[in-house]
Amino acid sequence: MAQETRRKARVTLPRDDQILITRDFAAPRDRVFRAYTTPELVALWWHADRGTIDSIEIDLRVGGRWRYAMTANGGFRVVFHGQYLEIVTAERIVSTEVFEGMPEAAATSTVTFTDSPAGTTLAILVQHKNQANRDAHMRSGMEDGLQAAMDHLEEVATSKPMGVG
Repeated sequence: MAQETRRKARVTLPRDDQILITRDFAAPRDRVFRAYTTPELVALWWHADRGTIDSIEIDLRVGGRWRYAMTANGGFRVVFHGQYLEIVTAERIVSTEVFEGMPEAAATSTVTFTDSPAGTTLAILVQHKNQANRDAHMRSGMEDGLQAAMDHLEEVATSKPMGVG
């Protein structure tokens, strides 16, 4: 698929302390959910072409923890971790999210997977403690990496070898 024709994630700021990311995928919910929650599959998209994955750990259960680590192209480590607060398979995940470089700016993310005419709409609502943390998140350059990661997520979710559906 040519870069010009790819769907793009939409990033909006519903409130002073929130970031909402939405993206449509040409794949059913169960496939997008599996690509989003299976360590071997997350390792195929989370890097967003910005580094090399060091580890992806996912204990997908309420109270379970997750941790994604990579060495960025500039040689520095990027590590995020959190704990699952709510999981409804192929519908909703609520978890904490901590960037280890800025642990005081921990957030809560609510990820929803809904049917859409295209296949699935993925929505990620990031709830920060305050506007300063939200703004720091926005200034981090996350949107460029996000677009590449979502493109790769769709490639994984639509690939036949994924073993789902």
